[in-house]
Amino acid sequence: MSLKKSKVNHEIIKLKGEISVFFETLKEVFQTFGSPVFVPVIIFIISKILKVNNKKAFFSALYAGVGLEGFTLLLNAFTPIITPVVKSMVENTGIQLPVFDVGWQATALVAYSTEAGMIFLGVGLLVQTVLFLTRWTDVFQPGDLWNNYSYMVWGSMIYMVTKNMILSLGCMILLNMYSLLIAELIAKRWSTYYKYPNCTIIAMHNIEAALFTVAFDPILNAFGLNKIKLSPEELQKKLGFFGEPVSLGLLLGIFIGIMGNFKALGTLAAWGQVATMGIATSAIMAIFPRVAGLFAQAFLPITDAAKKSVKNGSKSRKWYLGVNDATGYGEPATLISGIILIPIMVFMALALPGNQVLPVVDLLALPFMVQGIVPLVNGNIFKVLITGTIWFSAGLYMCTYTAPMFTDICASVGVHLPVGALLITSFNILGKPLMGLVFLAFLSQSPVLIGIAVAVYLVLYVSFRKNKEAVYDYLDQNALKNTAEEAKSEITANT
Repeated sequence: MSLKKSKVNHEIIKLKGEISVFFETLKEVFQTFGSPVFVPVIIFIISKILKVNNKKAFFSALYAGVGLEGFTLLLNAFTPIITPVVKSMVENTGIQLPVFDVGWQATALVAYSTEAGMIFLGVGLLVQTVLFLTRWTDVFQPGDLWNNYSYMVWGSMIYMVTKNMILSLGCMILLNMYSLLIAELIAKRWSTYYKYPNCTIIAMHNIEAALFTVAFDPILNAFGLNKIKLSPEELQKKLGFFGEPVSLGLLLGIFIGIMGNFKALGTLAAWGQVATMGIATSAIMAIFPRVAGLFAQAFLPITDAAKKSVKNGSKSRKWYLGVNDATGYGEPATLISGIILIPIMVFMALALPGNQVLPVVDLLALPFMVQGIVPLVNGNIFKVLITGTIWFSAGLYMCTYTAPMFTDICASVGVHLPVGALLITSFNILGKPLMGLVFLAFLSQSPVLIGIAVAVYLVLYVSFRKNKEAVYDYLDQNALKNTAEEAKSEITANT
């Protein structure tokens, strides 16, 4: 009997080893090729399914890859310029808080280094594909596989505390389904505003704020804040050539540069950094729309083919490709509001009672984080700042609560704490109030709380799917209230 049991144990260990090797290989493939390779392949396959000719299908795929690589190159060039400025700005405040924000990069490292995270890498891909093929969702998520780490880190913390893999996977899957629902909720608005046909962002950490915005924006309208026209187009009208995106980028970059060098403005080096920051931000404003134009061209043949199929009497499914949120980073309202929020969130970290988090590295991610807000208010920067300040401030408390668990799991995979930090977090990834509540339900291991989390999802899902077109119309009309009359033509053209 003991020999038989030993043989079974040996087979189980062998199977676990084979599964581990498979997931490690899958991880390596994702990290090696990335979105600029995966997305073009997906675009080409979809183009051929829609009977697009070979030449158009090839160039659609190529433009998608060129656009995504262009976004990556822009961000990789801009990040080393803005990072030291932001860090100096935080240091100049003299804030001393026990929880240090190490950024989303460390979170991704943790997610891809845990057993639970690696298992979800395969399970998540399967779930996302099945949900799309069965029409549970009209968002094709595998176009942005990299951002799966957003679910993986929450599930990894569940497993670390409970040692229950089923509970961990259940949490990750439910979080994934929530983010797919939110992505589909904002899909039409996001696609219309950012001018990428049939596209939406899917990263949970950057779309969660959309749910709050949908509920909160009517309240702001009731106070007449939609009458404050502060979109890039309105700024251009009021400020003349200073309102041009490249001019706004220059002024905004200079402002942040001065904030970061406030104690060293008597030195030549400080003014050199201020000037560089101004030109770099202006360059993002100028170059980004051109790269975005290339990326948008990738979807024109697919859109045309879908329209032709409708005219020919065949049923055409309206679906959206989940794309990386880098595609919206440099849009003027997104970049402006994101950068202005940097000093605001530093102040909020200092002022909020009970907050223990010092946001640092993920302050650079704020132009990503506002993308769940910007299209819903049609680029009204004033309302983005108000909504973002409130929601991201609430996120600081979730970071404070989860910091001990995140610190422990980081230590288990070899991530070291920065000098002087007692605990660490990621402001972008873990500062999510709604997703944090789902996490806490699973962490409690209470069937009642987990059941409530599932029930809330189902109620939201059924309500949205039954009234999808009405919801889209409502979001469009609500967005119109934030902009000038001429914006009507844009929304009308996309309905």
